[in-house]
Amino acid sequence: MRFNYVFVEAFNNIRRNALVVLGAVLAVFISLFLVFGTLIVGEIVRINTLRWSEDVRVIAFLRDDFRQVEALQATVEDWAEVDKVVYMSKPEAYQEALELLKDRPTALRQIEKEPQLVPASIRISPVELDRYQTIEQRLRNLQGVDEVVSAGSAVDQIIAIRNGLRAFFWVLATALGIAAVALVANTIHMAIYARREELEIMKLVGASSWFVRTPFLLEGMLEGLTGAGLAVGIGASLYRLAVDNLAGLPSFIEVAIGDDFLVQWGVLILIFGLAVGLVGSALSLSFHRYVRA
Repeated sequence: MRFNYVFVEAFNNIRRNALVVLGAVLAVFISLFLVFGTLIVGEIVRINTLRWSEDVRVIAFLRDDFRQVEALQATVEDWAEVDKVVYMSKPEAYQEALELLKDRPTALRQIEKEPQLVPASIRISPVELDRYQTIEQRLRNLQGVDEVVSAGSAVDQIIAIRNGLRAFFWVLATALGIAAVALVANTIHMAIYARREELEIMKLVGASSWFVRTPFLLEGMLEGLTGAGLAVGIGASLYRLAVDNLAGLPSFIEVAIGDDFLVQWGVLILIFGLAVGLVGSALSLSFHRYVRA
């Protein structure tokens, strides 16, 4: 098979059906642009979720007469659910309370009058956010623990956001991928139908099935790759523009993601666009009688 023929025929097909090809390229672009955008937003949410989760603690307040703090801390650190344990002594807890209650004068005066009311505690960071309930239950059974608290509702919300985002991404990626494949397949179908008489003559004079089909496969791959390239280029540019214009956001919100993430997923989107074009064209070829073996 002459490779120059394959490329010439593929570009001729694109030229003959420019408007239809443009529609397919735009469909792939829109689909993969939304997927790439969802990935970027998902990474931003993931980064911020991790930052917020670092502040999630299960706090066990200790009895004033409890003295075996080091043994208790060592026991908790050995749990598989636990990432880190920090001990907060009564003086440290008192200073922290003064800082936290500086805008609540009534409570602040009460603490200043009776500093012994502020208990010592151990503060536990879970390995995974959804393990905090297990840690709470185990702490309540330990000697010396007076009370166990955590930001349960806030943790549940963070977990829900994380899981919901994952589900949304996979549903969106699947739906848009199917739509892109269908549109490329329709474009190739129309190109084959427009050349049906020429293709029948080629088959009659002995052209092999792959000789006839390969230009259409290449056309689909070019359409998918072009749409994916536009999606990555425009998506990355808009993200950079957005980051530059969102420099005044509060410090607890992080919108910057690493270049490695953009490069890695950009390459994968290009490969996916190529695959979408190949699958779409192959699907169309497999059902079209003019190019079947």
